[in-house]
Amino acid sequence: MTARLIKGTEIREEILAELRAETEELKAKYGRVPGLVTILIGENPASVSYVTLKIKTAQSLGYKEIQDNRDPDISEAELLDLIDRYNKDDSINGILVQLPLPKHIDEAKVINAIDPDKDVDGFHPVNIGRLMLGGDEVKFPPCTPAAIQEMIIRSGVETSGAEVVVVGRSNIVGKPIANMLLQKGAGANATVTIVHTGTKDLASHCLRADILIVAAGVPGLVKPEWIKPGACVIDVGVNRIGEKVSSKTGKTIAVLSGDVDFEPACERAGWITPVPGGVGPMTITMLMKNTMKSFKSSLGIK
Repeated sequence: MTARLIKGTEIREEILAELRAETEELKAKYGRVPGLVTILIGENPASVSYVTLKIKTAQSLGYKEIQDNRDPDISEAELLDLIDRYNKDDSINGILVQLPLPKHIDEAKVINAIDPDKDVDGFHPVNIGRLMLGGDEVKFPPCTPAAIQEMIIRSGVETSGAEVVVVGRSNIVGKPIANMLLQKGAGANATVTIVHTGTKDLASHCLRADILIVAAGVPGLVKPEWIKPGACVIDVGVNRIGEKVSSKTGKTIAVLSGDVDFEPACERAGWITPVPGGVGPMTITMLMKNTMKSFKSSLGIK
């Protein structure tokens, strides 16, 4: 058996094309486009790189994009006032404050200050509560879990009645994707177990999974013999395990590994995501999808 690759890069392009067409259609009808503001505090290289990609993606879709860069010494009160201004701006449908923040700013206060109806990251406690309720109550699912679910659906993997095992219990990935997949409805209705690195006999839990989602942050944690033959394996881990010189550019680049021992896992799994090129490229895409959802809601469109 050789697993079919679930390529996030290809699915991303499908979704972005759909969003681009939808933006053009809504602009023609209403004279408006989705508006997204990204707030960056300081110049953390990783944050700058990530925000730059978000900006480029939004602009490529025809969204209104505001990049609001602030000095690292901005006070907490000043940042909260800035968020409040964007909360009241009808042209802005999504507010994103890039984390991490400087130590003198309380991240929880900042997240809680964002209007839940503009919290396209899905981190506000109100949106976490909506996610728990499920169904029509869900406003913005967190982007990485939303990416996972979208990849499973678009790959034709059946979730209804499936045995799903999620390795990892983070608030950003593990807990929300488990909750999303156990809800009633399309792309869900599964039986879900959450395990972690402290779980006894972790291998036996993984082995019974029809869909195995691994987000533990441990390179090569899941061995091929832990995978049920024919299972769908979603590897969320992105671990830097070394460096190498690129044959194309001559520059030193990071060597990345997922949480699954990929090559031998391909011989047992039915579907599998690569690292890189799997879940990663989809996360920003789902941020754009959430922004579109917020925009349509502001227009009274479901």
